[in-house]
Amino acid sequence: MAIPKQITFVTFDVYGTLIDWETGAADAFVKEAARDGYTLDPAEIVPLFHSVQQQIQAGSYELYAEVLRRTAVQIAKDLGWPLEPSRAGFLPDSVQRWPAFKETNPVLAKVAKKYSVGLISNIDDKLLGQTRRHIPLDFDLVVTAQQVRSYKPDPAHFTECERRIGGKKGWVHIAASYYHDVEPCIKKKIPVIWVNRHGEVLEANQKKPDHEVKNLREAAKLIDVA
Repeated sequence: MAIPKQITFVTFDVYGTLIDWETGAADAFVKEAARDGYTLDPAEIVPLFHSVQQQIQAGSYELYAEVLRRTAVQIAKDLGWPLEPSRAGFLPDSVQRWPAFKETNPVLAKVAKKYSVGLISNIDDKLLGQTRRHIPLDFDLVVTAQQVRSYKPDPAHFTECERRIGGKKGWVHIAASYYHDVEPCIKKKIPVIWVNRHGEVLEANQKKPDHEVKNLREAAKLIDVA
């Protein structure tokens, strides 16, 4: 879908798009393992986080804080770190320290001056509240996994967002995850800008979004925000 000529509403994914969860989560693992004398490689943690979390989220819905606890236990096991499950809360506890990308707040401030803005995220309301201290903007709409009781790429987030906006006309979504956001937007014919921070290369059977950028500043230019 092409970007509409008359944009009215711009939504953002949060983690990976606005918040550097990879650095935040990897730091949390490294620091917690160091308490036990274990040295973990951050480069191993991030891909495991992706795969383990996807498996957990594919099951019945549970709060994201619990998803993170289960993710911590499984990753520790995979990396040979004997983490006591009772200590797995270190990971959801770390969310409040996951940093925003340097470009996040300047870009959001400019976008919000021109359009209505919203957040669409695979998280629970409590943890998102902690994260929003890093992005102090009054959003016009927030849709979380807790509210729709499912996890993207299930389309429930986008269906609920469309309901609240009153349709897809004038709506653009901006996100970094092809799996969680871009693909479901393509299926629902929602204009989406893919912030491909890591230069991910799509497989031959994956549909390309109409718009792909390297960062939020480039995404802002596409929606006429200088």
